[in-house]
Amino acid sequence: MPNPTAAMLVIGDEILSGRTRDSNMYHLAGELTRHGIVLKEARVVADDQAAIIAAVNALRAAYDEVFTSGGIGPTHDDITAEAIAAAFGVPIGVRDDARAILEAHYARSGTELNAARLRMARIPDGARLIDNPISRAPGFSLGNVHVMAGVPNIFEAMLASVLPTLTGGDPLLSQSLRVMRGEGEIAKPLADLALEFADLTFGSYPFVRDGAYGTNLVVRGTDAARLDAAMIRLAAVVTPA
Repeated sequence: MPNPTAAMLVIGDEILSGRTRDSNMYHLAGELTRHGIVLKEARVVADDQAAIIAAVNALRAAYDEVFTSGGIGPTHDDITAEAIAAAFGVPIGVRDDARAILEAHYARSGTELNAARLRMARIPDGARLIDNPISRAPGFSLGNVHVMAGVPNIFEAMLASVLPTLTGGDPLLSQSLRVMRGEGEIAKPLADLALEFADLTFGSYPFVRDGAYGTNLVVRGTDAARLDAAMIRLAAVVTPA
């Protein structure tokens, strides 16, 4: 049975403008790999409700799980929660359990739970809260869409609470081989080997070091024995005698 699939939707003008460098996709990809879920696609959209709705609906129909980051804070441009509700066609409002979490958090810090902060308690009907041990404002899951903060340490903490609830597959394994040969020299034997081991995936990543061309070759799959066999064959066909 194939491993479950996933997509990521990164939301925010700050990503597209170059003001902020996204690290959440990198973290998500690694965690999903360990959990046996294959990240198949990633998109970045602006803080635009129509764009978010279109992307969410396309991705949730195509993949088993969808993870979003960004746009669930207290400011006017944090529109992700409303967009997700609209994508699913459900109402959204301040929910009592989310409000209680924020009330307790701000009471402990002696800070007012004002109207802006209360925006973070808006949850679409039918959603399940995602715990946020860092700043307490919860994310949420609706259907197969998991909505999380864009701040990296908060995103990572939310993901840690979501992943154990998801059905994974066999962990994805990888092995690599570095050869000081250009891709053009090894493309044919690599393609032949990929056909021979069709249950594995082969990637080639070129580099230049001190003026010499080289290639990092990576083989991925879920069967350790097949990976070992493929690596032995790979070394034999791409390493000069």
